[in-house]
Formats: sequence, C-alpha cells, structure tokens
Amino acid sequence: MNQHTAVAAPNVYDAEPIPAEAEAEIARLLASGDLFRYTAPQDAPVALLEREFAALLGARFALAVSSCSAALFLSLKALDLPEGARVVIPAFTFGAVPSAVVHAGCVPVLCEVGENYRIDLEDFEARLDGADAILISHMRGHTSDMDRIMELAEARGLPVIEDAAHSLGTTWSGRNIGTIGRIGCFSFQSYKLVNAGEGGILVTDDPELIARAVIMSGAYEQNWRKHDVLEEPFARWQNRLPLYNTRMGNLSAAVIRPQLPLVAGRVARGRAGHDRVAAVLNETEWLHVPDALPQEKRAPDSIQFNLRGMEEAQVRAFVSAAKMQGVPVQVFGLSEDNARAFWNWRFLPGEVPDMPRTRAMLMRACDVRLPARLTDPELDYISRALVVAAGEVMAG
Repeated sequence: MNQHTAVAAPNVYDAEPIPAEAEAEIARLLASGDLFRYTAPQDAPVALLEREFAALLGARFALAVSSCSAALFLSLKALDLPEGARVVIPAFTFGAVPSAVVHAGCVPVLCEVGENYRIDLEDFEARLDGADAILISHMRGHTSDMDRIMELAEARGLPVIEDAAHSLGTTWSGRNIGTIGRIGCFSFQSYKLVNAGEGGILVTDDPELIARAVIMSGAYEQNWRKHDVLEEPFARWQNRLPLYNTRMGNLSAAVIRPQLPLVAGRVARGRAGHDRVAAVLNETEWLHVPDALPQEKRAPDSIQFNLRGMEEAQVRAFVSAAKMQGVPVQVFGLSEDNARAFWNWRFLPGEVPDMPRTRAMLMRACDVRLPARLTDPELDYISRALVVAAGEVMAG
C-alpha cells in the first residue's frame, strides 16, 4: 500500500473540538456552582441556547433537553396521543427511536426503506391506515421525500415529528430540516455536528406543544416563566401534566453555544468531504453511494455506500481488508447487535416484523464516519483504502 505512506489513517472517532470560548464560561459556572438551568431568574445558558438555536433554525420555540431521545419522547407526549397510539417509523433508524415510541406508551409501526436509505413511499402510504402519528428519521442525514410525506400526512390529519439527529444544517427546498413537521428533534451527542457529549433539543412553532413539552421536561411550579413562551397555554397546563425531568444543565449549554456559529462552516466542509469521497467510490463497480434527492442539500458527518456483487463472505472480507488499512467500516446488518438493525429491537410489542427490502439493504449497506475536521489528504486516504479493499476482495 505504498500510496498510503504519506498520510496516516485518520482517527474518524475523534469528536468535533470544543471552542476555546466555552472554557471561560465553564470556569465561571463551576466557580459559581450555578449549573441548574432554573437557578438564574432569566438568561441562564440553557435559555440563551434555546433562543439562539430557534433563531438558527428559523423556528418560533426551542426546548433543550438531556438527549435527542428525550426530545422525541417529549414530542410524542406533547402531542397528547392516546395510549397505544400507532406511530409510523422507518425500519432503518437507531434503536432509540422505536424506544422513545414505546416509552411514550405508543406502538411503533415500521415501514420499508429502500437501497437509497429513504422511506419506500408506497409501503409508507399503506401503513398510514389506522396510524395516529408519523415519526420520520432522517437516518444518517438522508432525507426522504418530505413533500410527499407531508402531503400524505396532512390529507389524514396526522402529526409529523422529524428525528433530525443527523440533519442539523440540511435543507429541503431551502427549508431547514426539523422545521417541516410539527416538531423537529436534534442531537448534541459527541458524534454529531455539534458536540456536547450528550444533549438534545426540539423545535416547534406551536405554542400549545411547547407549553406541554416544557412543563413535562421538568419546569415545575412557575419555572416555565423563564422560557421565551406565551403565558396562556402554560397557565392552562400547569400542574396537569407529569414531570419527566429531562432538563439540560448549564454546563452542556455552555459547551454547545459557541459551536452554533460554527455550524455553517462544518456543514460546508462535511458536504465537500463527503462528495469528494463519494466521487471516488462511485468510480468502482463494487461500491455505490446513492445520490441526494433534488430538493435535498445535505449536511453529512458520515458516508454510506452499498456493496454490489458481493456474497456475505466477500462483504466480511472487505470489512477486514479496510480495517487492516486503518479504516473502520460498519455493515449495518452484519455488525453484531447493531442498534440500527430492526431485528435487534426485541423490545417491540409482539413479533418483530419482517421487512425484506430493508433487511436486504442493511446486509450490504456500509457506514464510515467522515467528520468535518478531516483534511483532503485524510479523505483521500479513506477513499483509496476502501477502493483497494474492494478490489483485493473481488480479485481474490
């Protein structure tokens, strides 16, 4: 592998660095002990984060919480769905998504996902009969046809929640992903575009939904007044909803806020890096990166590609060959206990459904992290290593 000697294999698991601007605020908070979001009468770091994030997305309201999973759970509870409500979700998503549905007392209804990692719209439409809500995962930043999804949802009066954990900075026909449905949920976990270790946030334009979500997140007594909200819906729901205490603390907000101005730059670098690698992979017959949809302008922090013409033994050999060159590849369906393989969601009520199209995709779909911080030589190392690994396996 002489062509790789100039550049070492990059560590793709290093998270995005924390800006130096966060250090002074963290030191101030530690010195004051003011870590709880409701200690200050106003403008606590979490409250400022909510204001700034809502402005970044062009949303009316935002609520910062402990994780994107918590945001999804609160979104479902805020919709006031009946016990046992049927919520349609894609069969390709992270296990936290159906978990949030179950945790909210609802029933996940899986729909098929195609080779381009997007919802099979024909199967999706068939699952809407008897549904109470829709939870769309833009899995790994791949946007399904939101025009058609919203058209089908609105025709049936079904609310749509967007799981945009991987899609901060992605737009659909110029509109920010996460602002198309009734509620959008984002993640600040370390492997996402904004790194806080853990954390999440939801956005909505609906004052009734934000009132319910804020109170259930743990805004007890009159703490809801410390949010940028309307008084009427809060007064209506005060003491009428359970408290789940999924709040974000001020330290997390202090880490996140200085990264928000960096989002646009990270998105641009991540998209350029993804497309640079995709162009190389698509030159070989054994590797294929699906195209973005015309309305979609992506903000990727990883790359997914399908293996073509390989038997299972060759797929495993490809993963091993790439690993030997320092490039970790995950095949969703072959990685043991993978939380993105629907057959591992054994907590689902009843039998895990058979989703043959999604299963076939997951058995050949590869995942490689491409954080925005990677340099062009590091990106080129990854793409060459993947092409060489595929060539070695298929030549053998």
